[in-house]
Amino acid sequence: MSLKQKTNDLLKRKAIAEAGGGQEANLKQQAKGKLTARERILALLDDGSFQEYDLFVQHDARDFNMESKVLAGDGVITGTGTIYGQPICIYAQDFTVEGGSLGFAHARKITKIMDHSLKMRMPLIGINDSGGARIQEGVNSLAGYGEIFFRNTLSSGVIPQISVILGPCAGGAVYSPALTDFVFVVENISKMFITGPEVIKTVLGEEISMEELGGAKVHAEISGNAHFYAKSELECFEQIKKLLTFIPWNNGQKARSFPPKEPRLEFKIEDIVPSDPRQPYDVRDVIRALVDDSDFFEVAELFAPNIVIGFGRINGGTVGFVANQPLVLAGVLDCDSSDKAGRFIRYCDAFNIPIVTLEDMPGYLPGIDQEHMGVIRHGAKVLYAYSEATVPKITVILRKAYGGGYIAMNSRHLRADFVFAWPTAEIAVMGPEGAANIIFRKEIQSAENPEEMRKLKIKEYKEKFANPYVAASKGYIDAVIEPERTRSILLHAIEVSTNKTDGRPRKKHGIPPF
Repeated sequence: MSLKQKTNDLLKRKAIAEAGGGQEANLKQQAKGKLTARERILALLDDGSFQEYDLFVQHDARDFNMESKVLAGDGVITGTGTIYGQPICIYAQDFTVEGGSLGFAHARKITKIMDHSLKMRMPLIGINDSGGARIQEGVNSLAGYGEIFFRNTLSSGVIPQISVILGPCAGGAVYSPALTDFVFVVENISKMFITGPEVIKTVLGEEISMEELGGAKVHAEISGNAHFYAKSELECFEQIKKLLTFIPWNNGQKARSFPPKEPRLEFKIEDIVPSDPRQPYDVRDVIRALVDDSDFFEVAELFAPNIVIGFGRINGGTVGFVANQPLVLAGVLDCDSSDKAGRFIRYCDAFNIPIVTLEDMPGYLPGIDQEHMGVIRHGAKVLYAYSEATVPKITVILRKAYGGGYIAMNSRHLRADFVFAWPTAEIAVMGPEGAANIIFRKEIQSAENPEEMRKLKIKEYKEKFANPYVAASKGYIDAVIEPERTRSILLHAIEVSTNKTDGRPRKKHGIPPF
């Protein structure tokens, strides 16, 4: 056979393999409003940049008539490409091939590209669309999942790992996305659950839809398993691409710098925060008043909204923001918001991203439900994450900083590098009303006019403690600043912290309050 004939034969083989499960299966996929695996990769990567590997890999299963089945690429596409000119590794499960089920060869393709991404120190993007373990391969398919989970753990904190749920992701398969850094879901397409509706009906006798059990909204709002929610696959891909502009390619680098831009004029920081501590406001507007072009990329927007986390830039460099949200539960910390903040702090620390904390909180959420859910254990995650972090850590106290919340939100005592406070800051063990009721209880009760006495004592407490100057006099606050100077002061603090070194005791690893 001549070279030309061999080349033609190669092209025919490639065309068959690239067709996945065939035209009919691809049409069914598209009828569900889903792109095919190959279309997804090509839509996400730069034009012409995708280089596929292991196209002709086949399973070696011999039971249940599997030996007669030729599966295109064994149900997963793997390769490398670029996004905005930067190299990444990627895999996409192909639901049109045996339901995207994971057998051992399928898993080996994934682990091979995972090994490549770790060795080459570049991000890994995994697109999940699979019916789960290939039952015809038995324990081999389970072994494949285990190999993937192990590599997720090895890569954690070294390279960014991004999971995209674009179809079912069930059973043991869900643990790989759970081990990665960011999970993206799409309305009406993404499904994640340990046990399906049929099993729940059999075991518990309850009727439940797949969407109620583990749809995109469930994981973006309730479980917190998903960090980004989109209405379409193409919107999801734009979210991924934007995220990649904010984060470094590995833990040995810093995020790429962009030309600095001033915040937009409509965000005037001095007009956003009311002086009345009981009046709410949107802390995201404060962040927008601080970051370049007022461009704030929020993470986990729908989950535990009483804390706000995300990325912005100051003078062209990426900064991670952690901020209490007075619009929701007065910005208190609870179990879910503590998990959300703690995890994000650790991500920023692992990838050399300075952390700016904006504090306005009355403390931890009280109540029997929170106590029984383990608010002590969950709340300790924030303390642990801030204490462990060695990147530049800067705090600005906007209004309330009460009790344990004051300590938890990156206080000087957890080794914040800089702590600033606005004149409106109230730093105390508890709110003035509650404190006055306790400290001056006898005087209030014995007064001729208890209510007037109570108001007087609240005012007295505010003047003595509910202000930034007592903390500043003890060196716990580095400076009390005018709100309009916040951006320039943050920029200076980040610049002088660029070469920060912060040692920790030598140990194998700490033991976080998981």
